Amino acid sequence: MSSSFPCLRSSGSACVLDISAVPGAKRTEVVGLHDGALRLRLAAPPVDGKANDEIVAWLAQSLGLPRRGVQLLRGPTSRRKQIQIDAPEAVVNAWLSTLALGLT
Repeated sequence: MSSSFPCLRSSGSACVLDISAVPGAKRTEVVGLHDGALRLRLAAPPVDGKANDEIVAWLAQSLGLPRRGVQLLRGPTSRRKQIQIDAPEAVVNAWLSTLALGLT
């Protein structure tokens, strides 16, 4: 199955999600797509890895996975990040479909 979202791709039995992070928001929330990545506002500052920890914890909770099932692959100090999710692409694609991303 090929994802209908440009931010998601398969990687073996897992998948990779591209994130565009905006730290320092009032709450953690998805705000749409930006430049081929899922734009995510974070209720954590970009200090000492707190924003990265917030992304991992939020995605794990949102997808119903253990925290060890979500890992930061690239971008620890960048706003653009790649996250490996230990779930089939179809599961993450279905989750993304439930979000209001402004896609038609």
